[in-house]
Amino acid sequence: MHVNVIYDRKPIGEEERETWGKKIDFLLSVIGFAVDLANVWRFPYLCYKNGGGAFLVPYLFFMVIAGMPLFYMELAVGQYNREGAAGVWKICPIFKGVGFTVILISLYVGFYYNVIISWALFYLFSSFSGELPWVHCNNTWNSPNCSDWADNNSVSDIYKATPAQEYFERAVLHIQDSHGIDDLGRPRWQLTSCLAVVIVLLYFSLWKGVKTSGKVVWITATMPYVVLTVLLLRGVTLPGAIDGIKAYLSVDFLRLCDAKVWIEAATQICFSLGVGFGVLIAFSSYNKFSNNCYRDAIITSSINSLTSFFSGFVVFSFLGYMSHKHNVALDKVARDGAGLVFVIYPEAIATLPGSSVWAVIFFIMLLTLGIDSAMGGMESVITGLIDEFKFLHKHRELFTLFIVVATFLISLFCVTNGGMYVFTLLDHFAAGTSILFGVLIEAIGIAWFYGVDRFSDDIEEMIGQRPGKYWRLCWKFVSPCFLLFMVVVSFATFNPPNYGSYMFPPWANMVGWCLAISSMTMVPLYAIYKLCTLPGKFCDRLAYAITPETEHHLIDNGEVRQFTLHHWLVV
Repeated sequence: MHVNVIYDRKPIGEEERETWGKKIDFLLSVIGFAVDLANVWRFPYLCYKNGGGAFLVPYLFFMVIAGMPLFYMELAVGQYNREGAAGVWKICPIFKGVGFTVILISLYVGFYYNVIISWALFYLFSSFSGELPWVHCNNTWNSPNCSDWADNNSVSDIYKATPAQEYFERAVLHIQDSHGIDDLGRPRWQLTSCLAVVIVLLYFSLWKGVKTSGKVVWITATMPYVVLTVLLLRGVTLPGAIDGIKAYLSVDFLRLCDAKVWIEAATQICFSLGVGFGVLIAFSSYNKFSNNCYRDAIITSSINSLTSFFSGFVVFSFLGYMSHKHNVALDKVARDGAGLVFVIYPEAIATLPGSSVWAVIFFIMLLTLGIDSAMGGMESVITGLIDEFKFLHKHRELFTLFIVVATFLISLFCVTNGGMYVFTLLDHFAAGTSILFGVLIEAIGIAWFYGVDRFSDDIEEMIGQRPGKYWRLCWKFVSPCFLLFMVVVSFATFNPPNYGSYMFPPWANMVGWCLAISSMTMVPLYAIYKLCTLPGKFCDRLAYAITPETEHHLIDNGEVRQFTLHHWLVV
């Protein structure tokens, strides 16, 4: 599809900025980023585990009071200021550190997220065979513990492993050749090759900016919907599928008395919308100035949640079938995370007629789900840094190459024999508490320091209508309180990572915490740096640090909006 890239001038008359060729390119990019593997492997399982249909009550509640307002806030701030995650903080310079926080988090996530896509690619190549390699126990990689489901439904067989499980752990990961995180071994050439293909795909999707990525998402953002629909049509015809779907939707309102259910719903909202990675800011910064970002926020965040809900039918129709086929309880086959899409689902597909075709379709879906989310994360890093360091603008292709190659080299740790341990550690620490902290500081910076009234003026200037009282109250009070609560909860409920029965050594947990803290420290470090480098007395420096750069001339006349009570009280 041909996309004409046009340029749009910022009203202040700054340099031209590239914009999306078509409005739909932007919408598909945002949807493609926000809808990722977690929609398929996390939400349906959470719903099933936490009271079925009743889980939708806390989920939708948090969506309305925090998810949508924060989503809208990021799209608006990016579109108005036409900069990446760090550059937008010209509205309140002391908070620019949070821009670097989210850029770092996106970079860290790229180190391991691309590995999931490379696993999917490995499985895709393996699916082009007469018989899928995860069907039997007579392969070279199988252990004596391997046994088919038929022999594996007694309680005493807890040490038995299914062929699909052994294929993932022993043939793909080769985890049996590692004793732990301190025994990684060399990168495995098969996974390294798949990772290299993923990195090349990412580079050529991103190298020309939104000119290229806007075309790629036409395939990567729409393909999962086609495949999910095809899988659902096949899934509901299987024996036991209806029982699986009933279990997914069975309503148990008593579960709502459990605080854990509400915390899991809140956590799912925080992570599933993709707020706090700087991606929404980067994408919306390429919009036309007058684009209706309010409508975009409602449409894209709603589509994201509906996709999560829809994918539950696809997942549970197959889980119900597995439960029926092997005559075991549904909770024996239901799980979340990588185990669902790389063990349970391939196992279900292997029992269907024409299993290779279904496997190819399924892994193409995983690839497309992953690749546009990975593109979003990389775009956040690239846009964020080239907007901050203007000299990089002329060398976008080279800088993109540098970022993807650096990501590839660090990702190599995750494709060694013990790579799954590195993967688990990164997954646990890179974007947990730190992302909640980042969004909290972002919300405080925009709603309190920049001012919710001022922010509303900006939105009115763009779309011609001022945000209603509801949005302003959410930005100023509800969302920051929600995020503060989530940060406290994430510290209070912290559990050290583990992989199965393997517990990580203390030094590995220390490395994990250093990674998490390294992104968060950007906020205080930059604030201290800013206050130290500005001229004048401390009061003057503080005034310059918390006043938008466009208003610095007012400080010389003694007019500092933030030093008035009205600024802090107005909504």
